[in-house]
Amino acid sequence: MDLAIECQKRSADSKPNALRRAGKIPAVLYGHNGTDSISLTIDAKAAGLLVRDASLNNTLIQVNVPDLPWSGKALLREIQAHPWKRTLYHISFFSVSSHEYIDVTVPLYFVGESIGVKRDGGSIDTATTELQVRCAPNLIPESISIDISPLGLGESLSVHQIPLPDGVTALDDADRVVVAIFGGKAAAGAEDGAAE
Repeated sequence: MDLAIECQKRSADSKPNALRRAGKIPAVLYGHNGTDSISLTIDAKAAGLLVRDASLNNTLIQVNVPDLPWSGKALLREIQAHPWKRTLYHISFFSVSSHEYIDVTVPLYFVGESIGVKRDGGSIDTATTELQVRCAPNLIPESISIDISPLGLGESLSVHQIPLPDGVTALDDADRVVVAIFGGKAAAGAEDGAAE
């Protein structure tokens, strides 16, 4: 998903509450020039749409700051909002270069119906629904789909068995179980026999 946002440089004497009353959200951009940071403002409506469509630490955003002038790719690093009103207070971006590698968390989606569930009445145990990966910013996958249809009772998939897109490397423990199929008719029959 390609997202873009236009920001303005924020003056040092501006007050956050006054900005919010004027329909602006305070923001900051880190990493664009080493350890330097830039104080910014964003139109509140545009910020709301951005937060709705972008994933924290996962979605690459084109950030434009015409009055610097600066533009580049960044990740949405932090969102501060009211706990239940969801009113935005502050947004942080982290600039990334296309040639460097970054670590991100990607959601996992399980597709298909396991034969261990369909045929043998087993249950699916998803140990995790996300995966830590390393890749170039332009290769960040929005999600990773895992086909669980071949899994029978007692079978599982570990991190090293997940098919990853080219240029994407898993950072989690290779032997960590991601999904397993357990229970079912065989297990129920064994329990009944033990009870007798």
